[in-house]
Amino acid sequence: MLTFYNTLSRTKEPFEPLVAPHVGMYNCGPTVYDRVHIGNLRAYVFADTLRRVLTTNGFDVLQVMNITDVGHLTSDADSGEDKMSKGLKREGLPMTLVGMRELAERYTKVFEEDLASLNILHPQELPRATDNIPEQIDIIKRLEEKGFTYIIPGDGVYFDTEKDAHYGRLGGLTPLSDVRADAEESHKHGPRDFALWKFNTELGWESPWGKGFPGWHIECSAMSMKYLGETFDIHTGGIDHIPVHHNNEIAQSENATGKVFARYWLHNAFLNIDNEKISKSLGNVLVLSTLQEKGVTPLAYRYWLLTGHYRSEMNFTMEALLAGQNAYLKLVERIRELDEEGGTVNDEYYKRFMDAVNDDLGTPQAVAVLWELLKDEAVSPADKKVTALAFDTVLGLKLDSVEAVAVSNDIQSLLDARQAAREAKDWTTSDNLRADIEKLGFDVKDTPDGQKIIPKNS
Repeated sequence: MLTFYNTLSRTKEPFEPLVAPHVGMYNCGPTVYDRVHIGNLRAYVFADTLRRVLTTNGFDVLQVMNITDVGHLTSDADSGEDKMSKGLKREGLPMTLVGMRELAERYTKVFEEDLASLNILHPQELPRATDNIPEQIDIIKRLEEKGFTYIIPGDGVYFDTEKDAHYGRLGGLTPLSDVRADAEESHKHGPRDFALWKFNTELGWESPWGKGFPGWHIECSAMSMKYLGETFDIHTGGIDHIPVHHNNEIAQSENATGKVFARYWLHNAFLNIDNEKISKSLGNVLVLSTLQEKGVTPLAYRYWLLTGHYRSEMNFTMEALLAGQNAYLKLVERIRELDEEGGTVNDEYYKRFMDAVNDDLGTPQAVAVLWELLKDEAVSPADKKVTALAFDTVLGLKLDSVEAVAVSNDIQSLLDARQAAREAKDWTTSDNLRADIEKLGFDVKDTPDGQKIIPKNS
């Protein structure tokens, strides 16, 4: 039985889609004013794993992930500067819709490259907020007609949370003491009221209330309902979205339509770095390309994430990641050495693996089953390989196709110099360069196909 922990009910529930075998799933996507960091990427590995588990169980999944390219203010409480405007200033682009689109396309491309590096399946739909302005205006009109909105002159159109008797039912609301000061300063009727439309005479679109741009929350309601209908199966995101963004999505969507919005809400926990929250103010923001420069293959990061449960907080350190990379590369090497000719899936191990992932995406247990399979001498090498690759349709680790670990430019320069020394038969220099590489945490093996670099202790 496939079960998920539903944040809405706060219990683990059997999964039953609205119209089997079809499943509509919406994932909160990035705000494309900059590169996403490795903590953001945890949410997308989680969503991809969820999609793979659903597909392996025979469901036909329509995955929609939004691109926020306007309207996300620096404070999730609808104050501060629009993040896209902040990005335009940072990169010296014109403060126009054309400039904003250029910035958005630049970082959407980088985001999609990160998804590909992590072997994350591309969502069938990746809509941009700026391409769906009429749909957002339509929802605001419906809310206005039902009496859920009010206008703050010079500011915007707001949703009146006091009109919604069930507001905040997803839980995790920000304490009133943290939002009351902002409410008083902005003249909101209630401290948790949120923007549906922000006025801006210079950058934005015409609307019945004046020129401006949509609030961050209304974008997700409009895009999810456009592609999945007014009620759909699964909505995901990070736990930081629960108090404000997701509670606001529910409030505006359900009051506009009179229907249940999303039936299952799944949230991944935080990723910390050296026991600190990821924050630009702390200077600990890491992006995927930085890991690659340090010699980490992105799929090793995916493997490391899968060794933790998506609802459990994880603490990132380079030591932990390199240990995960060692394990991952050892896993790849073992599977690569196996001959799959004539092999068949081992039913016992496959059932144990599927039982693990079907129990609220129990990937740590699933990875443990994979290792146990490979160590079991009672299972033939061919059966091991075929079974492991069957597991990989869920894990997404490319266990049969990874060629080598990614290395930094510095290490690659040492490798190139060592290769030149070997070709010149300068064995002393070659040995010295090997030692330099080992100091950086890698072993070098000389093979008929050239130098092969692997993390030490792999």
